[in-house]
Amino acid sequence: QVQVVESGGGLVQPGGSLRLSCVASGSIRDYAMGWYRQAPGNQRELVAAVNSGGSIAYADSVKGRFTISRDNTKNTVFLQMNSLKSEDTAVYYCNAENYRGTSWGQGTQVTVSS
Repeated sequence: QVQVVESGGGLVQPGGSLRLSCVASGSIRDYAMGWYRQAPGNQRELVAAVNSGGSIAYADSVKGRFTISRDNTKNTVFLQMNSLKSEDTAVYYCNAENYRGTSWGQGTQVTVSS
């Protein structure tokens, strides 16, 4: 099972952009990859996911603003976040899942505030 590490979080003003990266320790070709987030007091929720065949799904709250992509040659998944809102503030987690199991990263904090 691969291990994943997120990066790219930080503090950004409303309307700004961030790009998160998730690097895996091995090949992600047969993994469904997802970005989740968890705000204080809330449950962890799916933000965006891309399966091994390239099919993509987004939470309604981020459609049109966030873009997930994967680069299997670099074992990396990205989350481009534009037009950020205060309600996007959360810890963002990367998930890698296949028939063998699932792996979570430690998370990266995204704070949207003026």
